Amino acid sequence: MRADAIPLEEERLRNVSNIEDYPSLHERHRIFPEVFKGRNHRKILDIAAGVGVVGKRIKDGCDAEVLCNDVCPKCLSVMGRAGLKTVSFNIDDDSRPYPVESGQFDAVVALATIEHLINLEYFLDEINRILQKDGRLYLSAPNYSGLSYLLPFLLTGKTFHDPVSADERYEFYAHVRYFTYRSLVDVVHQHGFVAEEVYLPVPDSSSRYLSLKQKSKLKAQLARSTMKTLYSLFSPRWAAEPVICFRKGRVASGDKIKKVIL
Repeated sequence: MRADAIPLEEERLRNVSNIEDYPSLHERHRIFPEVFKGRNHRKILDIAAGVGVVGKRIKDGCDAEVLCNDVCPKCLSVMGRAGLKTVSFNIDDDSRPYPVESGQFDAVVALATIEHLINLEYFLDEINRILQKDGRLYLSAPNYSGLSYLLPFLLTGKTFHDPVSADERYEFYAHVRYFTYRSLVDVVHQHGFVAEEVYLPVPDSSSRYLSLKQKSKLKAQLARSTMKTLYSLFSPRWAAEPVICFRKGRVASGDKIKKVIL
């Protein structure tokens, strides 16, 4: 996270004292550690872990050592109270290597992180360095070719995130990269990774879905069924925020990305 975004993050989290208080749970959080199935990860780094929603789920659901990184003081405080092991360093500072040994982890989780980075190539090279041979990178970013971003943009002509809205002000000022699903896969491939699987989480327990369900169970069920159908029939490039599993290694001819609906 850029230094000038930290005050915005602190303001957004002003009423959060514990992980349970966090008001913005996403489906990308829910699918962990289920996406680890069959990979037997033992040492995991959660990069830009926020208040530790995913880190706590991994810690509680896996027989693995979990280390959570962030620079936001509020986030580190909340994770500490949750019993999570933390390390604080700026992942966007290209003047020094990450304070992590090469090949130390067999999995790195970086959700809704890469869109915040100026030094994108440095970040990917450092993740490659600290991963073991055949280690995995679990990565997500807003997919701005997804229907939930593209349609409002085309219909209203406004930016993807509203700089005036209190709910979206952080995203508008903190995001410096605008990826599509395809461009994200391409840029990560260039840094020594192979995309193995893409996970498409259907609406189930996110804050937004539960709020809709509270207002109308029928509308919530319709939204869930619609998204599941779209994910089944169409490419992940239409999804709002796919989570992609990359394996450390060079791209082989004919490699295909497996689509997994969760």
